Amino acid sequence: MDDRNPQRVALVTGGAVRVGRAISLALAAAGYHLAVGYRTSESAAADLRDRVASLGLRCVPVQGDLADPAAVEALIEAVRSSFGRLDLLVNSAATFEARPLMEVDADAWDHVMAVNARAPHLSVRAAAPLLRASRGSVVNIVDLSAFQPWLEYPHHSVSKAALAHLTRVQARALAPEIRVNAIAPGAVLPPDDWPEARWEALAERAPLKRVGSAADVAEAVLYLAGASFVTGQVIAVDGGRLLGATDPPRAGDG
Repeated sequence: MDDRNPQRVALVTGGAVRVGRAISLALAAAGYHLAVGYRTSESAAADLRDRVASLGLRCVPVQGDLADPAAVEALIEAVRSSFGRLDLLVNSAATFEARPLMEVDADAWDHVMAVNARAPHLSVRAAAPLLRASRGSVVNIVDLSAFQPWLEYPHHSVSKAALAHLTRVQARALAPEIRVNAIAPGAVLPPDDWPEARWEALAERAPLKRVGSAADVAEAVLYLAGASFVTGQVIAVDGGRLLGATDPPRAGDG
């Protein structure tokens, strides 16, 4: 079925690079005009704008640091003034800071929470009138740390757990006009500083015995954008890693 509709508008925070960029490009290919939030990736945002324009669609890049509540408001206002509507909000922007738990001070804690948990709340709050008018939806991007205690990324893990639960609260509070869901990607795109061996080890631990790609996450976003009877769900796109180890327990294992 051809689901293209050039009237639809999506906002993707953190949409110029990495997984957010894959989501942006997939939405443009599906016929969405775009607003893309970015903090420092100006050249990537400009390139994305040009690529979307080549499809005959509009892409409006909006710079801002989502740790600042005013930047969140400005982002939604840019959508309102540029398009006058919003059908889909994808909260993809996030920090990913590694730090031992006992070295997470108040400033580090507050910054991660501001970007990863508070900003998605404020963006939904500001965008709600537009989303209600279109009976649109929200997709929050969490990750497996929402369910697992990642000791290398403790404050990040807590922030993503908060976002996963916020998704459920938002879904109940905004129904029936607005649907809210989340995606928890697994190993789809390695951090820049990870060695290849560490990345390959994640594939070995997954039941599907491989890593995924940013395109897998984008495909899930498109599904949730069109799944009119789905709300309040957190979908793991992880090759089965949340199922646990693939080997059966051995005698004597706890």
